[in-house]
Amino acid sequence: MRSAITIGGSALLLAGCVSAPQAIQGPEPTPPVISTAGLERVLGHDARSLEALFGEPDLDVREGPGRKLQFAGPICVLDAYLYPKGRHEPVVTYVDARQPDGRDIDRASCVAALIAAKKR
Repeated sequence: MRSAITIGGSALLLAGCVSAPQAIQGPEPTPPVISTAGLERVLGHDARSLEALFGEPDLDVREGPGRKLQFAGPICVLDAYLYPKGRHEPVVTYVDARQPDGRDIDRASCVAALIAAKKR
């Protein structure tokens, strides 16, 4: 019986000596590239330019130095995020788009759809 305890105790001690497998070192992950093609009429522009392009925003939210303008049409909803650059007027630094039911839509397609809807 004593030898069974000794064998069991030895097995537990050896188990503590086993090291965890080392992770394979690979290249650092790179952030995804987000295309801005088709967004030239929005990115870098101020609120007045957006209103001239899309009409009056459906939502205008200000938080600290930032501002979000939301434009909604039959095809999509566009959120434009404006932040000040130096001492200049806040400009669009990022846009997000979705279909009215919340599903994703290409941002440039949404911009084009909102411009087309305003022209009607």
